[in-house]
Amino acid sequence: MVQLSRVLFRKYGNFVDNLRLYVRGGSGGMGLPRLGGHGGNGGDVWVVASKKVTLKKVKDKYPQKRFLAGAGANSRVRALKGERGEDKEIIAPVGVTVTTDDGKIVGDLNAEGDRLKVAKGGYGGSFHSAFEPTKGQIKQIRLDLKLIADLGLVGYPNAGKSSLLTAMCNATPQIADYAFTTLRPEIGKLMYKDYKQISVADLPGLIEGAHINKGMGHKFLKHVERTKQLLFVVDVSGFQLASKTPFRSAFEAIQLLTKELELFKEELVSKPALLVVNKMDLPDAEDRFAELKEQLQNPDEFSHLLADDMIPKNYMTFRHVVPVSALTGSGIDHLKSCIRESLDEVATMENKDVHQQRLQTLQTLKHNSHTSI
Repeated sequence: MVQLSRVLFRKYGNFVDNLRLYVRGGSGGMGLPRLGGHGGNGGDVWVVASKKVTLKKVKDKYPQKRFLAGAGANSRVRALKGERGEDKEIIAPVGVTVTTDDGKIVGDLNAEGDRLKVAKGGYGGSFHSAFEPTKGQIKQIRLDLKLIADLGLVGYPNAGKSSLLTAMCNATPQIADYAFTTLRPEIGKLMYKDYKQISVADLPGLIEGAHINKGMGHKFLKHVERTKQLLFVVDVSGFQLASKTPFRSAFEAIQLLTKELELFKEELVSKPALLVVNKMDLPDAEDRFAELKEQLQNPDEFSHLLADDMIPKNYMTFRHVVPVSALTGSGIDHLKSCIRESLDEVATMENKDVHQQRLQTLQTLKHNSHTSI
């Protein structure tokens, strides 16, 4: 069994995961008609990724949320070619997607130093424009942060996700006993003795209809996109959000969670996944768990339990199904081992695929060079 040496935990207070910004490229400089002088081009506005910043820091540092690049210099007798305007850089966290106000994706910043041009500067005045400059682009853009984590916890409110993260990470977040417990993401970090680190994101609890933005809706689902694997968490005895909503068994909860992910983005369901069956300290838990395992082995036989529009196109296949009690700590060490094993296995498979693709490319290049001789 893999042993943990120490654990880190980070809770995002006053979490900010999207910002709307005004950006303007610099205007071009005036040309000089009598000497054919060319005005300098305006500067551009860039978004640059850094691990040292959060969107909250950006918001606090620039409360006006306006970013203007420098104007190009006018052409003059002593400098016929006007100087280019200064670029403006917006330092943003890694994991940001930049979109326009109408939802068009400009690009993603997935690694330290990634850059995206979001507003182009105007052209300096020249012979072709009758020496009149053009203005820089003006845009409203959005920075939308999607957390990057190895594992994302997926579950309905009160499935015990926060308690599970606490048990796994020996941390003590404030956990209340009501339906919408996690209203902002929390990241737990497992550090193993061989210095391997695994990050686990506890994200706001889903409710039925999340794909159409009910409850935390899209705010939750967008963060799932950038986790490598999913960790489904269900209460062994089932779940009921409120007295007016129907009771759902653990099996039904799993299928409804799958359906919500599928309706938001079908590719999410193809992510590798593990299932944690929590609250095994409750009475009759063993019997309920045995029943759940049978249902998961033959899901079609139990699909009648759900309405037609709640049945996912494809049932989730779990790499591991692990019974635990976050309250007593039972099964937690085994779960940590399963998480490590699953991530390592998938990483090995992906490395083999990359190696195989490179080999095929080399063989193709070699073949083409022989046939062309």
